[in-house]
Amino acid sequence: MPSPTPRHQHYVAPLEETPLDAIDAIKAESKPSNLWIDAWADVRRRPMFWISAALIFIIVFVALFPGLFTNEPPNSNCQLSNSNGAPTEGHPLGFTRQGCDVWSRIVHGASTSLSVGIIVTVLVFTLGVLFGAFAGYYGGWVDGVLSRVGDIFFSIPYILAAVVIMSVFAEYRNVLIISLAIGVFAWPATARVLRSEILRVKNSDFVTAATAIGVPKFKIMWAHVVPNSIAPVIVITTISLAAAIVAEATLSFLGVGLPSTFMSWGNDIAQAQTTLRTAPQVLIYPSLALSLTVFSFIMMGEVIRDALDPKARARR
Repeated sequence: MPSPTPRHQHYVAPLEETPLDAIDAIKAESKPSNLWIDAWADVRRRPMFWISAALIFIIVFVALFPGLFTNEPPNSNCQLSNSNGAPTEGHPLGFTRQGCDVWSRIVHGASTSLSVGIIVTVLVFTLGVLFGAFAGYYGGWVDGVLSRVGDIFFSIPYILAAVVIMSVFAEYRNVLIISLAIGVFAWPATARVLRSEILRVKNSDFVTAATAIGVPKFKIMWAHVVPNSIAPVIVITTISLAAAIVAEATLSFLGVGLPSTFMSWGNDIAQAQTTLRTAPQVLIYPSLALSLTVFSFIMMGEVIRDALDPKARARR
């Protein structure tokens, strides 16, 4: 006869050695965390974040309060006797070809560039979130229609479209018109990113639970799905602000942007290209201001992108 299967004895500790009140008294030391808390804990340890934040703060402060940095009018009190003149007392960067103060024009041009960037960013964010959210969450024919509309706008280069629009509205060129010309055609990339992220998030357990208890689909989309899908859009929005500033400078440089009466770094670069060999500083200084501003926002966008990506945080 086969030998009986041996039985394994299990040891159970006496209740006196493992009191339940001691187990209940243990408190978890880890603090509650989420994506945004982890992202903030990551970015505040990175020098690049503080450098870009300091640069952006300075640029915004200059744009809001130009009178604190110069008392010289940017477009008046220009004397041809100072044409392409060297720096003097009170004029640290010299003069333009028309005899205007270069430093004053750069300071006052910051508000124009930031205004265009902010308006375009708000427009791109709004249109991108609306189209991307409805297309990704509702799907079906809604997704088909909105995605095809996005494809149409995506197939048109927004710089080319802005050139055409600004040429048509040549008599009404101002900050609002050039912002609309850029923003109306620059939102499809944001919508695509949000749509793909919503397609991933809407199948999560918390969405299923909200649907099961009878929460309306519209409320689920805005209260649960969009907030959990918005992280990549914030990154794109930060970088799109820099792209909008470059687009405004490009249009002004091509002569279809803001009129010469507006303080714009693009206008100053366009006017200074004819004197590049004789007075390069007139071209270099507004170019440096434009490059530094764009670099600051791009650097901030890169830091935020890495902070909101758990895989990127794990690799560092």
